[in-house]
Amino acid sequence: MPEQKLSNLSNLSLEEIEILLPASAKKSIEPGRSLKWLYQRRAVSFEEMTNLAKDFRMKLARLARIGLPEIEAVQTSGDTTKKILFRLEDGLFIESVLIPGKSHWTVCISTQAGCGMGCRFCLTGRDGLKRNLLPSEITGQITMLQQTLPEGPDIKNIVLMGMGEPLANYQNVLKAIEIMTSDYGLGFSNRKITLSTCGLAPMIRQLGDDICINLAVSLNALTMKKKRTDARQQKISSESLLAACRDYPMPGRRMLTFEYILMAGVNDSPADAEKVARLLKGIRCKLNLIAFNEYPVSSFKTPSPETIETFQQMLIRHHYTAMIRTSKGSDILAACGQLSGCKTATEGEITP
Repeated sequence: MPEQKLSNLSNLSLEEIEILLPASAKKSIEPGRSLKWLYQRRAVSFEEMTNLAKDFRMKLARLARIGLPEIEAVQTSGDTTKKILFRLEDGLFIESVLIPGKSHWTVCISTQAGCGMGCRFCLTGRDGLKRNLLPSEITGQITMLQQTLPEGPDIKNIVLMGMGEPLANYQNVLKAIEIMTSDYGLGFSNRKITLSTCGLAPMIRQLGDDICINLAVSLNALTMKKKRTDARQQKISSESLLAACRDYPMPGRRMLTFEYILMAGVNDSPADAEKVARLLKGIRCKLNLIAFNEYPVSSFKTPSPETIETFQQMLIRHHYTAMIRTSKGSDILAACGQLSGCKTATEGEITP
């Protein structure tokens, strides 16, 4: 990290900026304007904030700096998905993905450098957790893409499904989401933001109390657990997660999403489909079925299309909404479970 100890403006809420400022500046409208410059006009220096009083800009420059992740490389898939490699201030790398839609783009962002959850089928976690991302590094992925890439202005949806477990970096992720949805921040609707988790029950409850966004929960944590000596503890853990999911607030017509990664010969049998149907009984939800995205050195394989369709039809017969989600960007290791944040894996990419 740089030797300079000034606060990074991109890590601060409006209230924190007001606390940072001298008493004479606290009641001015300038703090809110400065954040609008940062997130909506995407200023990279205080000099650019031309409608702020000069003395206010000078005070802010003595107290804070603007620091964002840098785009190291961009790689484009045959299906037009884009994988973006970011360099953080301490030299670590993370990845984001731009996913094309019919008339807009969805950005999949990271919340940690690496991951400590230990899911055996996920490339991200193979090297473990390096550290949590700061709010500036989470929202900075979005602002840098908006500023730098031609697709940036057409980003309409945000999914926290990249590297890391968002709920294991709770306070930083919560602040980042508040910035994403605030009037002074990125201005996204709560309905356009989805957080994906492998299932940390206490934090799911906390998230439901603190903010209302879409939630996607991986079922693989429940259906692929290694045998434990304490079977009762495993049952309590499963019950607590499902109870937290049942209680999670989803107002209006929205439903909780469960994600299920299908791996050939591991969890793709009719018996596995029946198990999923029993687990989710009574929960208002929909299911995304995701065929495992293969990557070098992985021992898991993608099931056949026929096996996936059979699995889907069994869930439909149990009256679930079950969709087969088409993975995009797998040819550049940008699909679900393939992100690594490894600079050596980006040879041949184009630096913008």
